Amino acid sequence: MPKHFYPGLIITLLGAFLLFAGWSAYRASIHGSLITDRDYYSKGLRYNTTLIEKRAASVLGWKLETELQAGRLQIRLVDGKGQLVTGASGQLSFYRQDNHSVPALALAEAAPGTYRVQLPAHLRGEISVRIDFEREGARINRQLLLNI
Repeated sequence: MPKHFYPGLIITLLGAFLLFAGWSAYRASIHGSLITDRDYYSKGLRYNTTLIEKRAASVLGWKLETELQAGRLQIRLVDGKGQLVTGASGQLSFYRQDNHSVPALALAEAAPGTYRVQLPAHLRGEISVRIDFEREGARINRQLLLNI
């Protein structure tokens, strides 16, 4: 084994770095940017805002209590002290596996802290939904699997 193998190692590492840099430049010039979403920056900013809203709801201790009866979904929104959360705006979004899209439904406050929505009559089987509530900068969302 040679006594001074460091110069060869340094030259090999430098050569590998230059080879990789050249390959990277070639790939970038041929394929361009592989970003598929042109609005990625705005979505990233909204993601950070959503995290702040979720933390606010977590600090407040928001919880959802759901009940499904005769095609009507009722949701009670309470805080960490057990107090009803009034004046929130809510929305129910559907995740469908088939091609029949169902528009999002607004949750109406029927009583203080109690929000209701009548589900479309044609819905049958297991349906994945997402519930979103927002009030004064605090946001909570939950996913449910409804069996209708």
